[in-house]
Amino acid sequence: MSKQAIPLVSLSQNDYQTHPPDDTVSPSSEHVGESDENVERGNWSSKTDYLLSLIGCAVGLGNVWRFPYLAYRNGGGAFLIPYTVMLALIAMPMFFLETSFGQFASLGPVAVWKAVPILQGVGITMVLFSTIIDITYNCIIAYSLFYLFASFQSPLPWSDCFSWWGADETCSRTPRDPLCNLTLDGGYSEVVNTTWLQANNKTCPNGSEIYVPHQGPSEQYWEKFVLRRTSSVGETGEIVWHLALCLLLAWLIVCGALSKGIKSSGKVVYFTATFPYVVLTALLIRGLTLEGAWKGIEFYIGSESDFSKLADAEVWKDAATQIFYSLAIGWGSLITLSSYNKFNNNCYRDTMIVCIINCATSVFAGFVIFSILGHMSHVQDKPVSEVAKSGFGLAFIVYPEALAQLPWAPLWSSLFFFMLITLGLSSQCVAVEAVITTLLDQFPGFLRSRRLFLTAAVCLIFYLLSLTCTTQAGIYWLNLIDHSCAGWGILVAANLELISVSWIYGVNRFIKDIEMMIGERSWLFWLWWRVCWLYVSPCLMAAIVVWSLVTFAPPTYGLVEYPVWATALGWCMIIFCIMWIPIVAIKRVVQTEGSTLWQKISATCTSAPDWGPYLEQHRGNRYRKGPESADVHLQCTALSSP
Repeated sequence: MSKQAIPLVSLSQNDYQTHPPDDTVSPSSEHVGESDENVERGNWSSKTDYLLSLIGCAVGLGNVWRFPYLAYRNGGGAFLIPYTVMLALIAMPMFFLETSFGQFASLGPVAVWKAVPILQGVGITMVLFSTIIDITYNCIIAYSLFYLFASFQSPLPWSDCFSWWGADETCSRTPRDPLCNLTLDGGYSEVVNTTWLQANNKTCPNGSEIYVPHQGPSEQYWEKFVLRRTSSVGETGEIVWHLALCLLLAWLIVCGALSKGIKSSGKVVYFTATFPYVVLTALLIRGLTLEGAWKGIEFYIGSESDFSKLADAEVWKDAATQIFYSLAIGWGSLITLSSYNKFNNNCYRDTMIVCIINCATSVFAGFVIFSILGHMSHVQDKPVSEVAKSGFGLAFIVYPEALAQLPWAPLWSSLFFFMLITLGLSSQCVAVEAVITTLLDQFPGFLRSRRLFLTAAVCLIFYLLSLTCTTQAGIYWLNLIDHSCAGWGILVAANLELISVSWIYGVNRFIKDIEMMIGERSWLFWLWWRVCWLYVSPCLMAAIVVWSLVTFAPPTYGLVEYPVWATALGWCMIIFCIMWIPIVAIKRVVQTEGSTLWQKISATCTSAPDWGPYLEQHRGNRYRKGPESADVHLQCTALSSP
């Protein structure tokens, strides 16, 4: 069944072909190869460059420091069921849609909205969210760089409470015995320790225990030496210069990797996208040989699996959110990478390969993490649940502490943090490239021949902005930005992207565009994608957004609660990013000619005259097959469905 499209604009096929892309400029020989079919923007040097870049973009820190924690918290092995379901219903359809969208038009995340001009603000929102996260993400790489340099010491500095880095009296590798406020004969009270109680054959009455504050050396090293953290976000303190220098190095690496666009970044990913698997394999082999490792593995997906958790809506929300962000959907990165593909690249096969590799990496990383944590729990005689953490706590406190207990600790520590650096860089380079590509597409005449200077300027500006996160309150800002900008806002943008392509641009039209690139497929092949794009995926994403808002909680860092003004600032960042969706839509409608509001809205839903494939030969073949004419396809297809 289909609703008839509203005929408003009628262009013949000849008219369509005589509207080449705007702002054509002379190609830059520095960034365009002889075999590139796109002589303005260039193409990937090889299919391997593109696939490794996609894998590097999708496989990031979240696969290592978040997925294993979510798995154990949400039922262990049982969590793989909702994770796989959400992969099929949300992640794969969105991944296929974004890579096809960018490849078809050879345009970045903002310019590609020539397809549906009224929603170009969605592309702007994606780039703004990506920009804000870019500024903070490199700070995590800076932390990892600092720990990498610190790992070239023996013993590791966080292996014990060394005074040279500022360990205080609360630092101890093992928990301290509680003191006792004991009432002695005569009514006097005295604080005594456990040794005195045992020597005098006494016990401490309930309620009289005094627990001594305790921090492990790795936690104190992270808090007191690396971060030099203040007590709240309002106490900025001074710049921590060792972090500022590591951050500068991180941005210099990103700038160098992107200096020649995809021609240089496509070579960097040969190392950054593959080396983490070497380290993960080495760490897994080492972890499985440690005493107590199987205790951690069993806790991860073994007999501890709790299938009753599947009845909890929060588990399904966690699965959907993790797989969504793990594949970098909605940030503009996938559109950017695919826009440099050759037109007939098989984007469907790429979707299958990258999605499967990404999920397999998450599961594989879980075995690595929990084998080491199992050994740690065995050594400390604690349950695995007491040592398992996520995010910063896992990467910079728990795991370093576990590595410090291994033979050849500096080697394993160096490998682990080098792996974090490569995981972070492969994702960061793609995210920054999305911003640069957006600027190049918007101002090609001026910027395309100055690619190197643009890259250097963007990295310098981002470095200066990210210096805030190297202050003594920097970790609070990093956590606040991550809590705000990596939340439901990007889900809203991604859902609008899906709805606009499926319902406004038209799912039938979009399928024909894809078939131009990968060849015709049967109706049965498209049935799954059609159902997901039109109904299942948008409904599930909308449910996640609603659930995220209903269960919203103010950000915290450990036990530190953020003041009201900081939470309000987080909301302001979200509003600043998504407000461009209605602003651009209103502007488009106001500037469009038409006698009624409905005509104006319908006209802004119509694809721009220069929308379509980059090459003239593909434009000419675009609607050659099938009973429908070019006139019908170029009409506004608002609210069209199969």
